[in-house]
Amino acid sequence: MADIQKYFIEFHDAIKLDDENKTLRDKRNIILKKLKDKITSKAPSYDTFVQGSYSMSTGIKPVSGEYDIDVGLWFDMSKEDYKPLEAKEWVYDALKDHTKEVKIKNPCITVTYQEDGQAAFHVDLTVYATNNTDDKIYLAKGKKYSSEENKKWEENNPKELIKLIKENFSDSEDRAQFRRTIRYLKRWKDLKFVPEGHAAPTGIALTISAYKYMSPKSTLVDIFANNRKYDDLGALKDFLNKLLSAFRSIVNSKGEVVERLEIKVPTPIYNDLFEKMSDNQMKDLKDKIITLRDALQTAEDEVDPVEACKKLAAEFGTDFPVPTKEQTAKRSALAITTSSSSA
Repeated sequence: MADIQKYFIEFHDAIKLDDENKTLRDKRNIILKKLKDKITSKAPSYDTFVQGSYSMSTGIKPVSGEYDIDVGLWFDMSKEDYKPLEAKEWVYDALKDHTKEVKIKNPCITVTYQEDGQAAFHVDLTVYATNNTDDKIYLAKGKKYSSEENKKWEENNPKELIKLIKENFSDSEDRAQFRRTIRYLKRWKDLKFVPEGHAAPTGIALTISAYKYMSPKSTLVDIFANNRKYDDLGALKDFLNKLLSAFRSIVNSKGEVVERLEIKVPTPIYNDLFEKMSDNQMKDLKDKIITLRDALQTAEDEVDPVEACKKLAAEFGTDFPVPTKEQTAKRSALAITTSSSSA
């Protein structure tokens, strides 16, 4: 079996976003200042916080080139006192002239920046009512032409979810492998699925799937120093096998037996993150998971690291490094020399 952990780490370093893109961070700060200056005096006071992949330390560089950031607006108000669309319009009205494209979407208000006529950055702002008699947090949902039943306050607690993900596993190195696993799958998703509609699993769906089914995998190499060698390939393969085992056969509305995966958010609103996928999209998801799992197994069985990495680059894209024969030969020679010296 070839040792290719080094190449997984190189791949991770190539795709990860540890911090917000500086330009996007600057844009966000400008937006928040404008919102503070121009929001109607009718709006209650609010605090802001970063949510989404940046807050969970699971962000990756976008294949499309369009960076985004999610900002929560934590309003000191009760959902009983304001309609959800009214609250979202406070934000929209303050920002509508900031760029050429500012839209109220179902879960948020999106401010998009363009470069050379193409979308380059966008900031999503979500509105929450946080001072409710039941002590719950509610998200404002709906847009202008939504049906009345879809203009609603929906229970949601992003801060609780962020805490669960960031504190998953007590050991910091285990948490690091957990985050790497999520990033690998996010890049795979961006490459293997069309972005339109519900064909692709969302980033949060992959994150919660890993929260539920991923287990760290490492080998203790120094019991006294508690040094461990991590096996990202093995951890990812084991996770995918557990995920495949979670698919269940059900009878759909047409009377057909189909397989579906259900992953629920562990915090309010406890919704199924795969529910919007059609049965055909769900089948495509399972088929692609199987293909990835099999590629991992083939790479694990491969004795030549060059061939192993080629198999993985076919799934993870060109950012996954494929060493040359000369590089792996030099590395093997160095390992033999080091071992002989130690003896």
